Amino acid sequence: MTVDRVTATPQALALIDKLRAEHGPLMFHQSGGCCDGSAPMCYPDGELIVGDGDRLLGHIGGMPFFISAPQFEYWQHTQLIIDVVPGRGGMFSLEGRHGERFLTRSRLFTDDENAWLQANAPALTATQAAALPTREVAA
Repeated sequence: MTVDRVTATPQALALIDKLRAEHGPLMFHQSGGCCDGSAPMCYPDGELIVGDGDRLLGHIGGMPFFISAPQFEYWQHTQLIIDVVPGRGGMFSLEGRHGERFLTRSRLFTDDENAWLQANAPALTATQAAALPTREVAA
């Protein structure tokens, strides 16, 4: 068994491919509110500085997806499913000009999935993730 903490719909993966073709490598961060509400934000890779207050949930479309530690505490029992809907995204997120925006959906992990995650897949801090020999590329 393997369990992903974050996944993406085919529509989200298509938009990621489009944005990657325009901007090169990308990164995502689940926004915690403020200006753009709580939304998955897409940036050119490295544009947003992440640190030990952020957790690497996984990769979508081969791009890293981070969340703040306080949000992780709240969402750790759910799988984040990144989707796309019509409309204007966050003003700092790359997809805004395409008339689509990323949206986070979620589902609760089963007891078996939670147990597997506890034993096998800690959400790494940004520093721990940067120390990995190579960046995991998983769709």
